[in-house]
Amino acid sequence: MTVLVFGKTGQVAQELAAFDDVICLDRAAADLSDPAACAEVIRQAQPQAVINAAAYTAVDKAEDDEAAATMINGDSPGAMAQACADLGIPFVAISTDYVFDGSGTTVWRPEDATGPLGAYGRSKLKGEQRIAAAGGAYAILRTSWVVSAHGNNFVKTMLRLGAERDALTIVADQIGAPTMARDIAAACITMAQQLTADPSKAGIYHFSGAPQTNWADFAREIFAQANLNCAVTDIASSDYPTPAARPLNSRLDCTTLETVFDIPQPDWRRGLNDILQDLGACT
Repeated sequence: MTVLVFGKTGQVAQELAAFDDVICLDRAAADLSDPAACAEVIRQAQPQAVINAAAYTAVDKAEDDEAAATMINGDSPGAMAQACADLGIPFVAISTDYVFDGSGTTVWRPEDATGPLGAYGRSKLKGEQRIAAAGGAYAILRTSWVVSAHGNNFVKTMLRLGAERDALTIVADQIGAPTMARDIAAACITMAQQLTADPSKAGIYHFSGAPQTNWADFAREIFAQANLNCAVTDIASSDYPTPAARPLNSRLDCTTLETVFDIPQPDWRRGLNDILQDLGACT
């Protein structure tokens, strides 16, 4: 199955590139600020499935640049989904826990009411709505706390800081789970394959690592596996203000994904070990 992937340098896109018959598009080949051009790329390429692994991910910057975030995260995915619907091929898109308001302590189900706290979440929610409205065989995969051996992410930041400092203060009141980009990529491929055979599986799904944790404990696990002697002190989100509010509750209920696609939640601690091995940072 030939899969066209929007994105080339992002964490998930780089993992998708390792699969056979995957064509990854960089910004020069597909400008996400031009929805019509993105749709035309699909029509010209005539793939058997499309995965959108590209996005405007600068959460804080989006507060002052919501129009651009909405174009990239909302309008262009909608145009891609419409092109796929017209061609009768599946479309898989990666979304985020930021579409929720982060309240409470229970896990978020795919059918729960959304309520994004900021511009980034609103832009991703608009993308979800436009994808669904296209009427094709689509799958929206909401995920959280994406990390990998590629690009800039929490794991690589902690490795750098943990090697430079004896102690760090890390937010501990945001609860969720890290998700390995490699696992997301594999899930997207599986979903695209199954949607080809059974379009009735279309819908919104959740996918994250297990077990639940917080950023401070995640940092502790990174330091333990990397054998870095760096103490971590818990702080509240209010002690580390950012332009965009972060959801305190990013717990995702992933049971539907396992039921429908037979994709279980992966243990993020094993995934972290794989990342550290890739980076040569695991003892």
